Amino acid sequence: MLTWGRQILASQPFSVLLGAELLAFREGSVELRVPLRADLKQQHGFVHGGVISYAAYNALTYAGGSVLGPSVVTSEFKINYVRPAMGDYIVARATVIHTGKNQAVCRCDVYVSNSGAESLCATAQGTITRLGQPPESRA
Repeated sequence: MLTWGRQILASQPFSVLLGAELLAFREGSVELRVPLRADLKQQHGFVHGGVISYAAYNALTYAGGSVLGPSVVTSEFKINYVRPAMGDYIVARATVIHTGKNQAVCRCDVYVSNSGAESLCATAQGTITRLGQPPESRA
């Protein structure tokens, strides 16, 4: 599953631009890392909120896709930033909370690592929706 997930990530130009890496991918959970660079910061020297949002958004979608299949989209998500992020990388860890026939509700915590010590910088929740009909209903 990890190899397949990495192929999908490599096909996303924005993920490649950010240098995102898929560290773990199994049914119901994912771990996605983004190395931090100067050009990903905002004017106060913190990681830009859009980069943190990207990590949460993509991790949520991967988690949902792990239980719904590869043809999914994020239909909504919410994020709470709990502390400014400064460090070496951010890592988003998402899990599936509930799975229905066509959607999954997922949760994600985003941590910033500074010299190996991780601190929570954001938490998010989202709904991932299957595109089209589920395979079981196709005749």
